[in-house]
Amino acid sequence: MQLEREGIFLEDTACFYLAEISMALGHLHQKGIIYRDLKPENIMLRNNGHVKLTDFGLCKESIHDGTVTHTFCGTIEYMAPEILMRSGHNRAVDWWSLGALMYDMLTGAAPFTAENRKKTIDKILKGKLNLPPYLTQEARDLLKKLLRRNASTRMGAGPRDALDVQGHSFFRHMNWDDLLAFKVEPPFKPFLQSADDVSQFDSKFTSQTPVDSPDDSTLSESANQVFLFLSLKHLQH
Repeated sequence: MQLEREGIFLEDTACFYLAEISMALGHLHQKGIIYRDLKPENIMLRNNGHVKLTDFGLCKESIHDGTVTHTFCGTIEYMAPEILMRSGHNRAVDWWSLGALMYDMLTGAAPFTAENRKKTIDKILKGKLNLPPYLTQEARDLLKKLLRRNASTRMGAGPRDALDVQGHSFFRHMNWDDLLAFKVEPPFKPFLQSADDVSQFDSKFTSQTPVDSPDDSTLSESANQVFLFLSLKHLQH
């Protein structure tokens, strides 16, 4: 919503958000988790303006060096070519998505889009990366390195993971220790009336009728018996 409101972000603003997201991705990767669903809708801003990644429904756990997974998932505009090709993928997919997100922040649109799903996929797999002339040299260089179709040569794909991305000159002014300690001032703080103020959310979400998620797990007979036993004991007391 903030990106929509602004149209595009200045590079300093994008740098702050991308830096915080890179730290979150690096942390997940250290835990053997690929995030796989990096897109604007899944990046929340806390009341203090710092980033919070949400929606871990597409995460893949236990992916350490040398392991690949083949699930087709995510929003295609931000999806790495190797997911679309179903050729097996690892944590490098998150760095492609960071590149796609960076492009969106700085230009107002994802790097490869078309009028339908099939044409969008074709563009992601084969289209030319067009970089607007107003981008700085550092931004252009990082985008090219994150949006490499060959996952093994993509920035962040090596054993140093997030450290390689964070070492790029685009982040040359970032103090990473201060960032981790929340000492870097966010570029924007949501204006909230109270802790449960939802005015910053799009009304298409807040106007929906809340519905409980269906519980598809059925209790086993033995669990049912235990539950009945405990209920009876509770009644007796």
